[in-house]
Amino acid sequence: MAKILSVQARQILDSRGNPTVECDILTSAGLARASVPSGASTGAHEAWELRDHAKPFFGQSVMKAVENINKKIAPKIKGKNPADQRAIDALLLALDGTENKQKLGANALLAVSLANARAAAQAAHIPLYQHIKDVSGTKKITLPIPALNIINGGKHAGNTLDIQEYMILPTGAKSFAHALQMGSEIYHALKQKLTADFGKIAVNVGDEGGFAPPYTCVEEPLEAISSVIDKLGYSNEVKLGIDCAASTYWKGGKYYLEGKGMTADELLHFYENLAENYPLISIEDPFMEDDFEHFAELTRHSELQVVGDDLLCTNPRRINAAIAKRSCNALLLKVNQIGTLTEALRAAALARENKWNIMASHRSGETEDPFIADLSVGLASPLIKSGAPARGERLAKYNQLLRIEEETKAPYAGKHFRIP
Repeated sequence: MAKILSVQARQILDSRGNPTVECDILTSAGLARASVPSGASTGAHEAWELRDHAKPFFGQSVMKAVENINKKIAPKIKGKNPADQRAIDALLLALDGTENKQKLGANALLAVSLANARAAAQAAHIPLYQHIKDVSGTKKITLPIPALNIINGGKHAGNTLDIQEYMILPTGAKSFAHALQMGSEIYHALKQKLTADFGKIAVNVGDEGGFAPPYTCVEEPLEAISSVIDKLGYSNEVKLGIDCAASTYWKGGKYYLEGKGMTADELLHFYENLAENYPLISIEDPFMEDDFEHFAELTRHSELQVVGDDLLCTNPRRINAAIAKRSCNALLLKVNQIGTLTEALRAAALARENKWNIMASHRSGETEDPFIADLSVGLASPLIKSGAPARGERLAKYNQLLRIEEETKAPYAGKHFRIP
């Protein structure tokens, strides 16, 4: 039986150059390490991300969270068996003792929780995805469909687009490797188109690697991406998705797109028209983060995959509320929204029990840690969102999935993908 010999946390920098937490756990089987991402577009109901609010890094340093791991958590879990993920996470939650992890910080708890999962897998001489499969009770693993964010707007870019992400979903690919090939080809063909249309300034990228062209109209990116897909002959294999992050354009009881105020009902019809005119199959956060009712209206009246992110915040309590109101049919699974792996797996289990789709997701502030790649395989989530096929912190996840596919020969989720 492996035992935790030592725990050491430190402050590192994420893909936006902001501080975040990394944790090492040493057992007799070796060293396990994990780091925590951070979001730019964050939901009000997310677990507490502890920042120092002091002079270094303009208030963004995380030395308090690091100290909480090294001085408060480490002595309590030293000597424990990392194989019991639930027990380790329960201890972390008990040490914090608050509903939203405000005492120790969700970033402190999550760094330890994820590092422990790696330590457990290492001690058992199994891959991380296998450990997650065993802990979650998943029956069969699959390789997820990548939802590749290739045009950025909203808080992820410096343009005036209101919609935060425009994604391509290669549902018709033969394998994950084939899907990533399609995604890369579309990305580079789009780069050529944007350069020809606007010059090189249009192919500057946002936080997640997607281009940030000077489009102002919601439909323009859909038109551009669709034309590239058609030109490459992938119109039957590749569909579109958007992340609206609608809370960012909800002000004073109305939604403002392109400067025009809309009621929630008018916005719902706007989305329905988009789905009629473009190969759009997935829409994330179409309404503000507490509007369970209009989420439900869109889910009921459209054939779209309606994904809850800010609505749900990977929180089982909010997922149960959405289930009761039938607000959506897919969960965006972000481990740092909730604070421990066990809680994230509980959220995924709730989604699966109610026949929702699951999309494992990165954050705009990422690290090179590919944890969510193993998470998506271990949970057999049909989708993963990790940004564009560019930037090392994004490709770390996609490249890990290539390795897992090679190793397992597991089937690609696109072959059986459906919208609940």
